Amino acid sequence: MASTIWKGVIRIGEESVPVKLRSAVTDRAVRFRILDEPDGAPVEQRMVNPRTGKAVAYDQIRRGIETETGEIVMLDDKELTELEPKESRDIEIIRVVPKEAIDHRWYLRPYWLAPDGDSPEYFALAKALEEDEREAVARWTMRKKEYQGALHPRDGYLMLITLRHASEVVSAAELEGPTGRELDPRERKMAAQLVEALSGEFEPEQYEDEYRKRVEELIEAKASGKRIRLEPKRERKAPADLTAALEKSLAAARKERSVA
Repeated sequence: MASTIWKGVIRIGEESVPVKLRSAVTDRAVRFRILDEPDGAPVEQRMVNPRTGKAVAYDQIRRGIETETGEIVMLDDKELTELEPKESRDIEIIRVVPKEAIDHRWYLRPYWLAPDGDSPEYFALAKALEEDEREAVARWTMRKKEYQGALHPRDGYLMLITLRHASEVVSAAELEGPTGRELDPRERKMAAQLVEALSGEFEPEQYEDEYRKRVEELIEAKASGKRIRLEPKRERKAPADLTAALEKSLAAARKERSVA
């Protein structure tokens, strides 16, 4: 079971619901140590002044931002500390919206909000959101940082997904419009057939991190003293035109479906 990251209280009107925040995902990335090849000693990272080549002491380090005019604005820790939000345990519900009203582009990281103790109010809130097919927009402060998130029911519990800020989401209006010729009827038909051939249920267990898997196998083999010969990965050649690409993809999709 995931450990508790933080404890808070959901505030909705006059109700208060004690909760425990737990991560809903696990980071499985391979972490490498940076070593010196001759003796395998860990390499230290230091802050160095590029003009003098000398290491900079920690108490001399400052944060700075370069403005559009090229000027460097320097800030010290005391100034930044004064700007930090006040600590709080409140998760404030500020709006209740229809289910799936929030575009997936806004989602950042999912957490479980587990009940903290015997809390019938917790399950009442989860059930009310589920039955009404709604989710809530919330805001809270955690570890000196302000967050906003989507609170929605999942399998009888509450899930809290942190949301990006409005300035971080790129609109489709900023993309370049389509160029080139119009698709002909045959290409449209094949595209529709390809979509149909690939239709099915989402089965997440089918999608593994193949790179991480290969790295772990390599580490295990080398740790056991085996000599490894890595085969270069062959590059796929792109079809000459769209019609050929659609035909190739459609044939592959039909073949995979017949095997399954």
